[in-house]
Amino acid sequence: MPQMRRMNTSRISAPHLLVAGLLGLAMIAPFGLAEISANDRPALVTPQAEAAKADKPATPEKETESKDKEKTKAKEAEAKAFKIAEIKISGALTEGAPLEGLFGESSETLFTLIARLDKAATDKDVQTVVIEIGDLTVGRGKLYELRSAIGRVKAAGKDVWAFMDSADTSSYLLASACDKIVMAESGLLMIPGVRAEVWFYKDMLEKLDIEPEVVRIGEFKSAGEPYTRRDMSPEFKKEMDELLDDVYGQIVSTISESRKIPADKVKDLIDTAVFTAEKAKAAGLLDVVAYESDLYKAIKAAHGVETAKLTKNYGKKKADADLSGLNGMITIMNALSGQAPGTKKSSAPKIGILYASGMISTGSSQSSPLSGEVLGSATFIKAVRQLRDDDTVKAVVLRIDSPGGSALASDLMWHELELLKEKKPLVASMSDVAGSGGYYIAMGTQKIYAAPGTVTGSIGVVGGKVALEKMYKNLGVNVVVLERGKNSGVLSTTTGFTETQREATRALMNEIYEQFTTKAAAGRKMEVGKLELLARGRIYSGNRALEIGLVDEIGTLEDAIKGAIALAKIENPAKLERLELPKPGSPLEAFLGPLGAESRIESRLETRIQEFLPAGVLPAIQDQQLLKLLGDQPVLTVMPYRLDLK
Repeated sequence: MPQMRRMNTSRISAPHLLVAGLLGLAMIAPFGLAEISANDRPALVTPQAEAAKADKPATPEKETESKDKEKTKAKEAEAKAFKIAEIKISGALTEGAPLEGLFGESSETLFTLIARLDKAATDKDVQTVVIEIGDLTVGRGKLYELRSAIGRVKAAGKDVWAFMDSADTSSYLLASACDKIVMAESGLLMIPGVRAEVWFYKDMLEKLDIEPEVVRIGEFKSAGEPYTRRDMSPEFKKEMDELLDDVYGQIVSTISESRKIPADKVKDLIDTAVFTAEKAKAAGLLDVVAYESDLYKAIKAAHGVETAKLTKNYGKKKADADLSGLNGMITIMNALSGQAPGTKKSSAPKIGILYASGMISTGSSQSSPLSGEVLGSATFIKAVRQLRDDDTVKAVVLRIDSPGGSALASDLMWHELELLKEKKPLVASMSDVAGSGGYYIAMGTQKIYAAPGTVTGSIGVVGGKVALEKMYKNLGVNVVVLERGKNSGVLSTTTGFTETQREATRALMNEIYEQFTTKAAAGRKMEVGKLELLARGRIYSGNRALEIGLVDEIGTLEDAIKGAIALAKIENPAKLERLELPKPGSPLEAFLGPLGAESRIESRLETRIQEFLPAGVLPAIQDQQLLKLLGDQPVLTVMPYRLDLK
């Protein structure tokens, strides 16, 4: 085999390389490289050529393309920079701890809604908040909470717009807290002033041969009047006139201050009562007349931007659960029964929020279409003890939205709160109503906060029963009575009071009234005689209650929480968690009632009856719950609890 000679590359000349290169190109040409154009071949670029290329102007097509890209990037940056948060507000906005788990994510309470507003206030990416106001059915206390939350959004430098299809007084008072108010062109604004409707049932009960027997302590304690009179007593009318004057004055001042309209002109506008959207705008009550589809165009025009990012239902939790298959069925059943996914108990310091909502009664809390919300003393006391015994709870705020009810239940609840107060700070926050028994449970707290329009006071006692003997006779029922003891029939619903029974009842009520006023005087650090003059069943607005010393401050729930934190001397309040009690019942119980066969039947009947009732009839039926209470409880601390201020 011939020996291969090693090539010495150092001896290869430039001509040799040139020949080799040409030979290589010829060999690979068949594979397509021969078709490469001169423009596609890499070129040797000198510094002079690079400079000339930089100075060469771009073609029109490339210049347009570049500008389009720049505009797109600018719009994307603008949309990212300008964010609108939309929050819808409607309905009754109940108070209380929210539901947990699957259904809790879709439910809304007053304070879950306010938490969303507060989130928008602190969200650095949000520039504008839109409040879409629907059919709002809240009282003056809740309105004060909502307006205060909107105020916090504005104080954070955001502008707030309100949009309404139409509006009544409550909706408009909420909207007036915003920077701009927008209404649809076909909408109506109705601000007809203040109207209180008190229904009297004496004639109806007489036709049914039902005879209510009512004894009251305090000339202003008017809760029984709708059943024993055809109209108001002078005392009842006097306190209602004072309350309406106060509420009317608050409406005038709120609109005047919010819309920068003189108070006298506001009164003239209220006397006009009803406005089309255009007329309302001309009067200075609205800013923009536009449909919802044009609302966001108006916002962008006001801010001089072309695009914006809109977040609908801002801050609202979304259900995030897989409901498919067997696991999904288990998730649904757990949610219906009120079972939330297991969570580890937190050891972090907490502020307790204790809700007291509804008519006060003994037993467990419940709710139904015909009776409304009932605050059971057993449910409430269980929650109080849980807060008292939990060492991580550093202070408690009692949130009240109740017209009172059973004197016994109110006192049992008050006593447990006194024991709680011995271990940790306790303050009260009043919502729409905190009267009679609702005031009773507040009077032992260290500090009471109320809204300007809260209805409170009504420190007094009412009692009695319902006599059905005549109705029984008309139905062909004859009741034979055998008794021992001259007052054995004092609680009977068959016959009315005898003189001795009436006196025995009055003596009992006088004693309970004395307990009420004595405890209230001690709680308010006031002489009993002075407090008794303020009592006698008389109701007051929050503003008036502050003037006479029945409450300590005008403020929101957040103000009350800050007050409780100050009393507890907590160093790092930002790290506090909130524990809200009592926890709500399961959605299944809310739909069917308590899980007993008889209760389920009653609840279903109530729901079916409600479906066929004309608007306005259901409240009248709920009024009759007082007659039921008179049969169940001998003495009540309750105010005229269905007070419609429209």
